Amino acid sequence: MRILLPSLLFMSLTGCSSLTPSQESTSTHPPTECKGSVALPTNIAANFEAIEDQALLESALGEPEQGKLCQGQVYKSREATEVVLFRAWNSTNPNSQFGQWWAFDKPNGKVSTYRSNYEICYQWSPLDKLVRCTLKPGTKVVVGNGQSAKCSEYLTYDVSETQQIYISDAANSVTNCSEYDGTFSWQ
Repeated sequence: MRILLPSLLFMSLTGCSSLTPSQESTSTHPPTECKGSVALPTNIAANFEAIEDQALLESALGEPEQGKLCQGQVYKSREATEVVLFRAWNSTNPNSQFGQWWAFDKPNGKVSTYRSNYEICYQWSPLDKLVRCTLKPGTKVVVGNGQSAKCSEYLTYDVSETQQIYISDAANSVTNCSEYDGTFSWQ
C-alpha cells in the first residue's frame, strides 16, 4: 500500500503536465466572422499599394468585444497623391485629435449610427469635434472592418462592414488639417 499511494500520486501529477496548451484552455469567445472587405474603394484604390507589415497589422487587429479591426490589409500611400481622411474626436482630450482611427468619408446622419458603424463606445468619445486632413504620401495604414466592442453590460456593437483606417502615428502622418465643431441639429 505504501508503494501504491506514492505511485498513484506521481502518475496523477505527471498526467496533467503532459497536456498541450491547446488542451489546457479553450477560448471564451467563439471565432468572429468578419464582415465587409479590406479592398479599397475604387475611387481611391489607385492612391495606395498593398504591402506586408505584420507588426502594423497585428497592432490594428482586436479581440472580440474589444474594438479595433476584425480584419485588415496594410497599404502604403503612393507619392504625389492626396487622400482626404476624417476623424471624429473628443474636445475634452486635445490629444485625441490625432488618434489612430480614421475614415474615408465625412460623418453624416445620426451619431448613434456612426457609433455603431465604427464601434465607438460613448465612454471613449462624445464625438463633438471633427478633423479633416490629407494623408502624407508614403504613409503606411491598415484598412479594415471593425471588430465588435462591448461598451457596457447593456451595449455591445457587433462587427461592422464599414471600413476604418488605422494610422499608428497620425500626428506625423497627416497634413493640411481643418477642425470643425459638432452642433445640435434636431430633426
